[in-house]
Amino acid sequence: MGVAPNIRETFVELQMKKAFRYVIFKIEEKQKQVVVEKTGATTESYDDFLASLPENDCRYALYDFDFVTGENVQKSKIFFIAWSPSTSRIRAKMLYSTSKDRIKHELDGFHYEIQATDPTEVDIEVLRERAH
Repeated sequence: MGVAPNIRETFVELQMKKAFRYVIFKIEEKQKQVVVEKTGATTESYDDFLASLPENDCRYALYDFDFVTGENVQKSKIFFIAWSPSTSRIRAKMLYSTSKDRIKHELDGFHYEIQATDPTEVDIEVLRERAH
């Protein structure tokens, strides 16, 4: 499975330029590559991000999580999320599972990885715990 040429560029825009709050990627089976499906504006909330993840299909996502430390310092951590709901097709789960290392290679520089099969595994509290 290949990776679309603009994936790395989109990641850099999220990471360095803070152009997006999140990016969602999907596998285009006909093109045999991972492509950017959606970008979320910096004004969008975590709930907007979660609503963008399909209920019955797999996706990869990046989320730029902003938080304030105990010392009152503003920080940001980028999460790579492999979304593979238990209700998705077995073929989709296999495709996303076998392609994950390839996209992670292109997205070198994220801080944490989460493998999620249901919404409780990507709750905002999970990110908050991992980031601190």
